[in-house]
Amino acid sequence: MPVEFISAVHTDSGASGPAAASRTGFDRDHLRRYARALDDGGFDHTLVAYHSASPDAFQIAQFVATHTERIRPILAHRPGVVFPTHASRALATLDRISDGRLSVHIISGGSDEEQRREGDYLNKAERYERSDEYIQILRKVWQADGPVSHEGKHFRFEGYYSDVKPVNGLIPISVGGSSPDAYRVGGQQGDIFGLWGEPLKETGEQIAAVNAVADAAGRPHPRIWVSFRPIIAPTDELAWEKAHRTLGVLKDQAHNTELLRHYRTAGRPANVGSQRLLDIAERGEVHDRCLWTAPAVATNAAGASTALVGSPETVAQALLDYVDIGCDLLSIRGYDPLNDAIDYARHVLPLVRQELAHRAATGQAA
Repeated sequence: MPVEFISAVHTDSGASGPAAASRTGFDRDHLRRYARALDDGGFDHTLVAYHSASPDAFQIAQFVATHTERIRPILAHRPGVVFPTHASRALATLDRISDGRLSVHIISGGSDEEQRREGDYLNKAERYERSDEYIQILRKVWQADGPVSHEGKHFRFEGYYSDVKPVNGLIPISVGGSSPDAYRVGGQQGDIFGLWGEPLKETGEQIAAVNAVADAAGRPHPRIWVSFRPIIAPTDELAWEKAHRTLGVLKDQAHNTELLRHYRTAGRPANVGSQRLLDIAERGEVHDRCLWTAPAVATNAAGASTALVGSPETVAQALLDYVDIGCDLLSIRGYDPLNDAIDYARHVLPLVRQELAHRAATGQAA
């Protein structure tokens, strides 16, 4: 499969970082402009994120699909919110609206506190177990020629059938996380597996863990999606100056309790992915070529928060380092979301694609 780029749409022009999810407004014109910038800039996919306080992800994904021509929405979806029969029909409908461009990212949920805000009281292990069952139901319904019945631990229904089917028969399903439960569900069920930006060694170990589960299940290895928040400038020196200015903004936002009131969870993060980022930050602020962990500390590792810092050439080479260990979906979104997306499209995507084209043309290995 070709190496592809992922971004993430934003529903208004608010700042990113700890405030990334705290935008409670919805600016239709900004969202349209943002989606079209990604489409025109050559991104392949865009994440439509989910949070209990955010604008509805299904409707945002439909908006993106209807205002773009080629970019493929990746809809983040929580199994505990919508019953799988309804979700199968809604996702298939959205896939039809997008002419087969949809993917779905299953979020099992890393924080008990956040899950309970929407009435989900399962523990983390049970949530992953439910996700496994949920994915199986989605695929069963999409592929069914007649009524489907199901009786499992978390879901039960009889004689369900949907007239609407995905354009290509199935919709690609992504799973993410950094726990053994995540590796198990992702390896057994995922077409794509999502990771946050850790150093190369640790990323390679996570890829191996997911692939081992896929091998045991007799499934193809999922495509690996890795996420960063690059900070670029014309030179490495200028990029690091920009990075430290950005860090100051993130720290200021982190102290704004009113801004984060719907998004804050207490104490050390409950999810393993955030814990890993903070543990890596304790071991060093800069890893490998230019992976910077300070933003993870400033945001309490609230989501994908590590940065790649440098000139476009340095960041492109860092991204290629991850390609070389098995990542073929590169998620890059900035702390200044729209402006950064435009800069990445102009200065980073072409460099990565040029090098990959050169390797393909010359038969040159990494």
